[in-house]
Amino acid sequence: MFNSEGNSPSEIKDQLLNLGFKATKGNYDFVYDWNEESTNVEDLVWFADKVHSTLKKSNVYFTIETL
Repeated sequence: MFNSEGNSPSEIKDQLLNLGFKATKGNYDFVYDWNEESTNVEDLVWFADKVHSTLKKSNVYFTIETL
């Protein structure tokens, strides 16, 4: 979710792409492809912290869902 007082959608897109996300259409706007064999909960939380840090002060809301 974006806020009109925060960073523009194009700025957020660039930040997420720099983290390794890929833009997509459908239920999710961005996806991150994990190597499922070696990913554990600690890796997921570390990456969520990295996303949080990257988007800090951007004035956007984000959710993370693992499938």
